[in-house]
Amino acid sequence: MSRVVQQPIGQKRLTNVAVVRLKKKGIRFEIACYKNKVLSWRSGVEKDLDEVLQSHIVYSNVSKGVLAKSKDLEAAFGKERDETEILLEILDKGELQVAGKERESQLSSQFRDIATIVMQKTINPETQRPYTSSMIERLMHEIHFSVDPNSSSKKQALEVIRELQKHFPIKRCPMRLRLTVPQQNFSSLLEKLNVWNASIVSKDESGGQLSIICEMEPGIFRDCDALVRNLQGRLEILAVSLHMEGDTHVDDYDDHEHVPSRLPKESADPVLQLSEKVQRQTISVGSSSTEGEVKQNKCSTCDAFVGDSKQYREHFKSEWHKHNLGRKTRQLPPLSAEECLTDMEMNDLKADLKDYSF
Repeated sequence: MSRVVQQPIGQKRLTNVAVVRLKKKGIRFEIACYKNKVLSWRSGVEKDLDEVLQSHIVYSNVSKGVLAKSKDLEAAFGKERDETEILLEILDKGELQVAGKERESQLSSQFRDIATIVMQKTINPETQRPYTSSMIERLMHEIHFSVDPNSSSKKQALEVIRELQKHFPIKRCPMRLRLTVPQQNFSSLLEKLNVWNASIVSKDESGGQLSIICEMEPGIFRDCDALVRNLQGRLEILAVSLHMEGDTHVDDYDDHEHVPSRLPKESADPVLQLSEKVQRQTISVGSSSTEGEVKQNKCSTCDAFVGDSKQYREHFKSEWHKHNLGRKTRQLPPLSAEECLTDMEMNDLKADLKDYSF
């Protein structure tokens, strides 16, 4: 006598999943996905659809296991669309359903990321120095900014900057460019730079060409690039965001609470922070040799001596070692601390320019 295994009455199938929901033509459709895979798919990291979807089925309610009706699918997506195309559309355009605390944590993290980007791209026009990230966050709360989880942080940061400029003394950090044009076209370039109120740092003449290092607003970059190309010249980006260098003095700020007293050096210039970190990691044990002989440990990955056992352990956590480790996997020779700093700075600059919206 055969027996049929009965499912428990209180069991709910497809509950421990990430649900992507899309409402189209008044009808709700859902698909069941693996957690943490939806964002990887949308960012282009994950390419295999089977690794994202738990089942190639369109539901009207995943938690209850209710399938979507065929007539509803045809009414919303059309008769010519197959189920795979419908799944892809829901996956790309649908809203990812997450728990309340998880959503709050994601929005809070993205809010801080946007504030950091705003801080790096703006300065106080009176002091020519950036605001602190906590100050930027407070200003964002004052303009009632809300995070859009479906939009990139950089795009939202630029929108925040435009909105803050309407209410507070804040402006975009100038860019530093090197413009090289033939000598006969120099007057045209100089005239245009005066119209743009660009600040000329230096001029150099060599081999029938004139080179100018200037600072200008990022919004003028595209027009400047087009002008230099028309003048048969060359444009180089020396710095995307410039902040005033030097120590901060009390006279640079007011006594009001809403003005930051001092910007932390780490957040003001990440390149300077990396430089100081690399310098600390490459300190020789020569200063301690006067007190006694200290055994130096050599890192085979970086092909350099990094000091005693404590400095040796710290070296493995350094950006220098991590960067050379990545080069080693690509069968590239190791770089010195100074070369590593330059290489990482150029990579950051290229990555920033790729997503930078002028």
